[in-house]
Amino acid sequence: MDDLQKQRIKKLRLQGQSYSKIAGLLGVSANTLKSYCQRNGLGNVGEERVGECCRNCGAELAQVPGRKPRRFCCAECRVFWWRANPKQTGDATYTFTCLRCGDEFTSYGNPDRKYCNHACYVAARFQVAA
Repeated sequence: MDDLQKQRIKKLRLQGQSYSKIAGLLGVSANTLKSYCQRNGLGNVGEERVGECCRNCGAELAQVPGRKPRRFCCAECRVFWWRANPKQTGDATYTFTCLRCGDEFTSYGNPDRKYCNHACYVAARFQVAA
C-alpha cells in the first residue's frame, strides 16, 4: 500500500465506510485492509457504544474497543437473564418420543436424540430387560 492509499483509507474509515467497500474502491484485499486498519487504530471507527446497560440489572457496561460488545455486567446476570428468557435463544428445542420407553421428551440444541435419558440408552444398547 502506498501513502496515498493509506490516506484515502483513513479518510473513508473516519466517514464510517466498511472494509469491503473501501477494499473495492482501492483494489486491495479486504483482509489486508482490515489488518492495516486494526494495526493503525482505524478498526472500530464510528462504532461508539455509549450508555449501554446490562440486559438483566441495568448496570452501565464498559465496552472494550476492538472486542465483541458486552451485553451483561457479569456471569450471574447472563445466566439469570438467559434462564428467564429462553425464547430469546432461538427455536432450538426439539420434541421426541423415546425409542425404548415411549415417553415424550424435549431436547435443547440436539435434533438427533433418540432416548430420554442415559438409562434408556444403556438398556436399549445392551438389551437389558426393563
